Amino acid sequence: QVQLVESGGGLVQTGGSLRLSCAASGRTSSSYVMGWFRQAPGKEREFVAVSNWSGGSSYYADSVKGRFTISRDNAKNTVYLQMNSLKPEDTCVYYCAAGRTWTTAPRLSEFDYWGQGTQVTVSS
Repeated sequence: QVQLVESGGGLVQTGGSLRLSCAASGRTSSSYVMGWFRQAPGKEREFVAVSNWSGGSSYYADSVKGRFTISRDNAKNTVYLQMNSLKPEDTCVYYCAAGRTWTTAPRLSEFDYWGQGTQVTVSS
């Protein structure tokens, strides 16, 4: 089992920045693919960003490309999501996830472990 705990969410103004962290514990492995997803009220959970095991390859949803950056520190079992130029439409609960399958079109079903989520609110 792997436990994931997100932190770093909060309230920020349009154009501001936040950095989310996801700390992994339990049977952690640097070979896991790590991803970030988000969900707004009444909407389906959607893909945001994914990183392969080394951090050398990453992929982003078009809606965040150029503004968000995923990174990981395997020595600390932590993955990050740096979010810049935030917009009100980025307001969501953000979830960290770990899985075994590397793909540039990640689906929720490909991730085995999920965090509890952290709220990000962007005010206009």
